[in-house]
Order: sequence, then structure tokens, then C-alpha cells
Amino acid sequence: MDPQGQSRRRFLATGAASVAATSAALVEGGAEPAAQPARVITPPAKRLLLSCKLTMIAREIDGRQLSLAERLKMAAEAGFDGVDLDEAAAYTPEQAREAVRESGVFVHNAINHAHWSQRLTSPKPEERAQAVANLEHCVRVSHAAGGSGVLLVVGHGKDGPAEEIEERCRQEIRKVLPLAAALGQKILVENVWNHMMYNHDAPPEQTPERFIRFVDSFNSPWVGMYYDLGNHWKYGQPGEWVRAFGYRCVKLDVKGFSRKADKFVDITAEEDDLPWADVRRALEEIHFTGWATAEVGGGDVKRLTVVRQQMQKAFGL
Repeated sequence: MDPQGQSRRRFLATGAASVAATSAALVEGGAEPAAQPARVITPPAKRLLLSCKLTMIAREIDGRQLSLAERLKMAAEAGFDGVDLDEAAAYTPEQAREAVRESGVFVHNAINHAHWSQRLTSPKPEERAQAVANLEHCVRVSHAAGGSGVLLVVGHGKDGPAEEIEERCRQEIRKVLPLAAALGQKILVENVWNHMMYNHDAPPEQTPERFIRFVDSFNSPWVGMYYDLGNHWKYGQPGEWVRAFGYRCVKLDVKGFSRKADKFVDITAEEDDLPWADVRRALEEIHFTGWATAEVGGGDVKRLTVVRQQMQKAFGL
């Protein structure tokens, strides 16, 4: 090698050693080392992802209150792919993000149960304004945690005539769509026993057409359905509802229900007469991919594991 090349090598080696020595001295002298980049938490990539609600996970063990991160870890230990953070009102976006990073467990959605009491259908403007603020908070929490949507109960039929209250909550939801679009979060309507978009006192075999008209009225990719399979087995065929919803069906809530006993039961329990085989066929027909979240009685890791196994049986996994 020529002398010039040897000199260049010595210079680079000396420079590298100098940088290393300086870095070591800074650490020894108490200076902060360079911040490490935060890891990205992702769920597995598969057709159907299984989740549970945060409210299903025990809040304490042996009298000790558990942190959010510890509760998320319990879901993973039970074999779930992620969690639906349905206690979003209790956490800031920053707290949700930190818990996900600390636990390594994905949060795919957020919910604020105040939507039952502070309703978008309320005739009182101040209540609707608070409901909008609650929805915006959930959008921010889901985004910060890495999720993709917010489950919403749009209101209650007791607030007025159907057309009037549907238009009322439609106008309020539209106020949140710019934020939802900016943060990539879908606002997902859940079918619940709230006397809206179905006939609460009518017999079964109702159709989801009113839900579909409501979702389609937004003409927006940021509004869809968080379809609860168990909630409306009392009123209609879940497989047919899945087929009718098609692409509008973005996420699923999962619980068992007995028409015969007229009550909610464990998923695939002996008394659960929900037609799971037809549900599976319907999901395949619409090429459903995404999250299915249990909404049943929870508890410790042992109980959560049982629920996860029941879901796997229901979906043939």
C-alpha cells in the first residue's frame, strides 16, 4: 500500500478511537446517552385477529392494582392478538401509547362508554357537544396506541323520532370526520339494544337495512360497522347481516346468545344457539379480514384463555 493510503488508514482509526473514547467519557461523566428509537408494536398478519375488551381483564391481583401495561400483558399471555381499549376515558393518548410500548401488546381500537349517557342524539346541545368531545378523545387515544378505529353507540331511540335523532347524530359525527381522517381512524357504529335502526319489540328475522342506510348516508370511508354478532341474534340472522353489510363490516364484537333462553351466554356454550357455521361461511363470502373482539365476562389469565379458545372454536381456527 502506498504511504498516502497508510496515512489515511491511521487517520480513520485514530478518529474512530477518539469518538469512542469521547462517548465513553460522556457516559462515565453522567451525560445522557443518545435516545434509542422506540420500537414499533404490531400484531401478527393473519385473516382473523382475536381480541378482548380491556374491561374483561382483571384490574387487580391479590389486592394489588395492576397498571394498564400489566393488564395488556395478561391478554397476550392468554393468547390474544391485541386488546380493544374500552376504558379510553380513563387514559390520555400519551398513557395509552406508553402502555403499548411497555407491554408490547397491540391496541386496535378505543371506546368511551359515556356514549350511553352523553349521547349524540340528545336534544340538549351541551350533551351533544360533550359526546363529540368524548368521541374525539377516543379517536386520539386509538391513534396514539396504534389502533385503527373507535366503536360508537350513536345514541338512543328515546331521544325523539327516528328520522330526527338519526339526522341529529349524523351531523355531530360529521364534525369529527376531519380528525378521524387526519389520524386514520374509522368511526364504527355498533348495533346495540338502543331502539335505533331496528324494532326493539318486533320478532326476529329483521334485516340490517336501516343500519346500512345510516352508514351509507355519510358517503365516507371513515364510517363503518363494528358488528356485534351476539347482540342482534335476538332480532336477525347474523350470517345474513354479515352478507348484507359486506365491506361496511370493519370489525366484530363476539358474544354468545341463546334465543331459547333469551339471554347472553358464553361463546359456543351448550346453550349458545347462534349459528356459528353460517357466520363463518358469511365471513368467507365477504372476504372479511380484521379484528374480532370478545365481549363477555372476563377475569384472570385462566379465564381469558378459555374465552380465546371459545372464539377459536366459533370461528373454526
